[in-house]
Amino acid sequence: MPKTKRVYTFGNKQAEGNGKMRELLGGKGANLAEMNLIGIPVPPGFTITTEVCAEYYTLGKEGVVKLIKPEVEAAMKGVEQIMNMKFGDSANPLLVSVRSGARASMPGMMDTILNLGLNDEVVEGLAKKMNNPRFAWDSYRRFVQMYGDVVMDMKPQSKEDEDPFEEIIDAVKKEKGVKLDTDLTTDDLKELVKRFKAAVKKVTGKDFPTDPWEQLWGAVCAVFSSWMNERAILYRKLNNIPAEWGTAVNVQSMVFGNMGETSATGVAFTRDAATGEDIFNGEYLVNAQGEDVVAGIRTPQEITIEGSRRWAELQGISESERATKYPSLEEVMPAAFTELNEIQQHLEEYFKDMQDIEFTIQSGKLWMLQTRSGKRTGAAMVKIAMDMLAEGMIDAKTAVLRVEPAKLDELLHPVFDSAALKKAIIISKGLPASPGAATGQIVFFADDAEKWAAEGKKTILVRIETSPEDLKGMTLSEGILTARGGMTSHAAVVARGMGKCCVSGAGDLVIDYKNRTITVGTKTYKEGDWISLNGSTGVIYEGKVATKDAEVSGDFAKLMELADEFAHLKVRANADTPRDAKTAFRFGAQGIGLCRTEHMFFEGDRIKAVREMILADDEEGRRKALAKLLPMQRGDFEGLFETMNGHPVTVRLLDPPLHEFVPHFEKEMRDMAAEMKVSYEVIKNKVDALAESNPMLGHRGCRLGNTYPEITEMQTRAIIEAALNIKKKGIDVHVEIMVPLVGTHRELRAQKAVIDAVAQEVFAEHNMIIDYAVGTMIEIPRAAVTANQIAEVADFFSFGTNDLTQMTFGYSRDDVAKFLPIYLEKGILKYDPFQIIDVNGVGQLVREAVFKGRSVKPQLKCGICGEHGGEPTSVEFCHYAGLNYVSCSPYRVPIARLAAAHAALKQQ
Repeated sequence: MPKTKRVYTFGNKQAEGNGKMRELLGGKGANLAEMNLIGIPVPPGFTITTEVCAEYYTLGKEGVVKLIKPEVEAAMKGVEQIMNMKFGDSANPLLVSVRSGARASMPGMMDTILNLGLNDEVVEGLAKKMNNPRFAWDSYRRFVQMYGDVVMDMKPQSKEDEDPFEEIIDAVKKEKGVKLDTDLTTDDLKELVKRFKAAVKKVTGKDFPTDPWEQLWGAVCAVFSSWMNERAILYRKLNNIPAEWGTAVNVQSMVFGNMGETSATGVAFTRDAATGEDIFNGEYLVNAQGEDVVAGIRTPQEITIEGSRRWAELQGISESERATKYPSLEEVMPAAFTELNEIQQHLEEYFKDMQDIEFTIQSGKLWMLQTRSGKRTGAAMVKIAMDMLAEGMIDAKTAVLRVEPAKLDELLHPVFDSAALKKAIIISKGLPASPGAATGQIVFFADDAEKWAAEGKKTILVRIETSPEDLKGMTLSEGILTARGGMTSHAAVVARGMGKCCVSGAGDLVIDYKNRTITVGTKTYKEGDWISLNGSTGVIYEGKVATKDAEVSGDFAKLMELADEFAHLKVRANADTPRDAKTAFRFGAQGIGLCRTEHMFFEGDRIKAVREMILADDEEGRRKALAKLLPMQRGDFEGLFETMNGHPVTVRLLDPPLHEFVPHFEKEMRDMAAEMKVSYEVIKNKVDALAESNPMLGHRGCRLGNTYPEITEMQTRAIIEAALNIKKKGIDVHVEIMVPLVGTHRELRAQKAVIDAVAQEVFAEHNMIIDYAVGTMIEIPRAAVTANQIAEVADFFSFGTNDLTQMTFGYSRDDVAKFLPIYLEKGILKYDPFQIIDVNGVGQLVREAVFKGRSVKPQLKCGICGEHGGEPTSVEFCHYAGLNYVSCSPYRVPIARLAAAHAALKQQ
């Protein structure tokens, strides 16, 4: 058996690894190796693989050190030979940095140690060799502080605690009467090191290690440990990075940017990460180490003259003052800048992507410390991809794959102004249920939102949880905030359909409807108070926060055209009104995959007719009430069919239980009684009669239609008549009637018989026919496993993955927030199954249903219409499952279109 290699060296334009070995060497290690191979000046070093990270968590520090010690010692000798220095030697010391490097970029999430290898003897040797005592002692105090924080756990234990090292620095500066770290003398720095070591001994009970090898093993294992620190875990959750990937450790010869006025350090981007503009940009500091640039202790300066001038203009600084006080690197170190500019261009052209680079200039010599594909905004992501395609740097396939589908959200919704956010006061945080930014006055009831909107006021509808009856208020508010519910709760699903900002499941909000207040901790907010919601982060702010419209350039449309060329899956939208349909059509929807007819019942006087139907004691009474709804529904469908202009429209028959259409509070019931001209007792008795222990598994969906076929008759007539009326205008119509909540083929047969009978009546009355399809929503596990029987009746399947997930897991999606976070934290579930489709459970039911359905009807059309239809990894599953289309909220259509293209391209 060949020996497992755990350490890979690089340096002097040679490397044992390469850029394709990200899984083993991490992104940083792979790119350091690749930069060596293409001749970029990189300090030599070695990478300890990601596999060792997993071994560390099994074997512990002693076990993993024993495992890698021979290879690390051999690799260190190689670095010593290249640098002509010796690790731990006091006369000619080699110092190293120890950095993390996961395969996916996780900037700032894990730990780093610089200047490792210093002790009281080595620092004196470094001072003599460099002929710069202050530099040597500044490097030593930095090392003790960083090593103490990272390895010896000297970091503050809470936000309230002061950093012990910073306290010492402040005390020494105060004693010496100076304000800046750079004003400290060599003797001052020696005093800092002395006090730092004393603090380490006091807090930890241990002496600061003086043996460089002991320091190295401590640092390497600390970096492995940081893979599981709190911020790294959170970052991985937010970015779907698997914990099992682990991190590599990169040990690299130190080069110094803090050796005086001819030395510097900086971070740069080959293009603008915010806008995508093709302009080299970044920041640097003279006489500094890397952490100084990102720490913000000193104000960094711009790298290019152009960048410096733009910065000065924003700051209101004159050109003469800028050139004198804030010169660019291009002006201060022109030779080093010229070389850096050539290298950044080379790196971008070589890696064919925008690069985020780190560099150090030591006594005029440029060294490159890192390159990686830079993080960027959604707008920049699109622009860079399309610009590079136009430049011929990448092909169309790469351009499409280069844009992350989820990042398109940023192009579709309003966003808060970043400057305003810095000053905003955070009230609380919930789930980022629907992207966007919203500012308005608190209202607690839908009718108040309607009334205030009529008065020209902007509102945020605040509810413990929403119901369909809140729809009008939701429509008219700027955003929705709920204390309960998850990412697929009513509020979340409807808000996304509207493109409305929503924060759900903010559990620490105490909402008091009676007194119309929200209490968070000791603070109370009243109706009419201003709040702001960030639907992209879930953060709730106090007061007004300024927003701005997200910019969508022509590149966005070009990208979508490319995506459609590659995609196999079609993308439809969930839309209930012509307005929603227009939005969906604008975003490229290829049809309506779900029109929820119950949402139409809350407009104007319709709810009264619905309630008349519910109150009716017999079929005659129900038909009388339904006759009032018929022209209203017909008009809705006409608007929808006309808007979609020949694209398929799937209309779902009435689905929710009837109790959702009646009030449940005494005052509202009395108001309804007065409006309906019946006694309060009649209303109360009817409401009580409709109550169910578990209404989501009760009298709803096709069970309503089979119990009261007159409802199905009315809706079918409205659909078919609307389609005929639009066809008479010369507009093609493709109608699909969907029967919800079918669990047995007999339920669907009964409903299809009603639908077909009514359709034939309408055709005879109009002396005109159209093609129409009758299908079902597969949302009950039994329907999935008996899909071959149902396919004998159905023309199409549409998977309602929200309810299918709910019923398969046995989780109530409106109550799951009580335990789901704990399940995710403990690893019982890897992700929220209401956000990302459960491939092994729910997904298998979908696959089985498709297979069984097509065994009966090979051309059976299959799609999904749950919220998973707009989630990129779920769209990818739908592609592999052989579905024909996905349907999602209008504002998720572009995301689904791009995800569908990604799925197809990955399969090539």
